[in-house]
Amino acid sequence: MEKVRISKLMSERGLCSRREADSYIERGWVKVDGVVVSELGAKAYPGQVITLERAAQAQQTSRVTILINKPVGYVSGQAEKGYTPAVALIDARSRDANDRSPLRFSRAHLQGLAVAGRLDIDSQGLLVLTQDGRIARQLIGEDSDVDKEYLVRVQGRLDERGLALLNHGLSLDGKPLRPAQVRWQNDDQLCFILREGKKRQIRRMCELVGLRVVGLKRVRIGRVRLGNLPQGQWRYLRDDERF
Repeated sequence: MEKVRISKLMSERGLCSRREADSYIERGWVKVDGVVVSELGAKAYPGQVITLERAAQAQQTSRVTILINKPVGYVSGQAEKGYTPAVALIDARSRDANDRSPLRFSRAHLQGLAVAGRLDIDSQGLLVLTQDGRIARQLIGEDSDVDKEYLVRVQGRLDERGLALLNHGLSLDGKPLRPAQVRWQNDDQLCFILREGKKRQIRRMCELVGLRVVGLKRVRIGRVRLGNLPQGQWRYLRDDERF
């Protein structure tokens, strides 16, 4: 059996992200079979026990995850082409008045936020930004099985065969898509539930069956719902919530 980089093993076990693992290793916060590891790039066997020191666990606990109801016209990640990133929406004034988290807003909560599942500039709804690499990996890692629900307003005709193809049978970029759950929500709106997130996937799926998307809103990620969070406002993920 070959040894594997410890940071990779830690990421695969959901302990932290690879980047966080390297940071913890540098600080001497990682043990393999009870022995401190401090060399970057160090390897271990997959069966060995990896533990985090309390200092690393405390740092993880202090990391925040923020939920935004992103409006149309904002980009999810870095600012581009003059468009404003969604993180610019986060300040003390735009926090949802009904946020039940006991956390007090701090500018430090804006540092190192990663987008865990993008929404394109023309889409709105639930957007997750997190400082916690474990959550990011859970939502967007290659082996993620967290589903995401969207309400999609469309124009065009869709027959039963087209609806069946949306559920399973389409390919993008030369690769078959995972099975989806797609059904009519009302006369002009479809409900999509996906377990993958290719770029502009829903819009491209709809084009393949002759539909044009005129509105797209993400309303759920795993067990966390957008709910009554007002558009353009945000709240903290609570300790009792899990994706």
